[in-house]
Amino acid sequence: MNRKPVYLAVYDTLADWETGHATAHLARAGFPVRTVGPTTDEVRSLGGLRVRPDLALADLRPEDAALLILPGADLWDAGDDLAPFARAARAFLDAGVPVAAICGATLGLAREGLLDDRDHTSAVSFYLAASGYAGGGRYVEADAVTDRGLVTAGPTEPVAFAREVLALLGVYEGEVLDAWYRLFHDSDAGAYAVLQQAAAE
Repeated sequence: MNRKPVYLAVYDTLADWETGHATAHLARAGFPVRTVGPTTDEVRSLGGLRVRPDLALADLRPEDAALLILPGADLWDAGDDLAPFARAARAFLDAGVPVAAICGATLGLAREGLLDDRDHTSAVSFYLAASGYAGGGRYVEADAVTDRGLVTAGPTEPVAFAREVLALLGVYEGEVLDAWYRLFHDSDAGAYAVLQQAAAE
């Protein structure tokens, strides 16, 4: 089955630990994972990884993608350098293509107004409140939240973030999704048998 690519946004100071569960399991499920940067110039993650983006943001089109993933980065807190990625998220959602944002990227989406009318979460409610956004009443105290094609999560929840992404794209569902989460979040060895059985079917 040919699947549209998932685009992982990459930019200087990106929090490289936040999206690994999601991208690895999407790739294993047959979704090509491509990187999109401000340009195609190399960027460096918080962990010191050098990444040369596959695509520049100006060339990204929602109709060519299955999902846009926005990781956290110090730059989300430092100013508006990453605002173009939040605008891209708006274009994706307007086109009916899902977006997943974790950590500081949720702040960027709050500034863009994308959380004003959707249930969402982040690190803590007052982190987003500092943006002056109008969505405080829709903030949910949860590991990760999905609402109308938008996944949000805080910086300490990469596995819950991945769970929502995998569910959104139909990679796992029901007891298999639950088993995946229990294995990777809770180290529940019993969940492995459920995943093995599902893989054999």
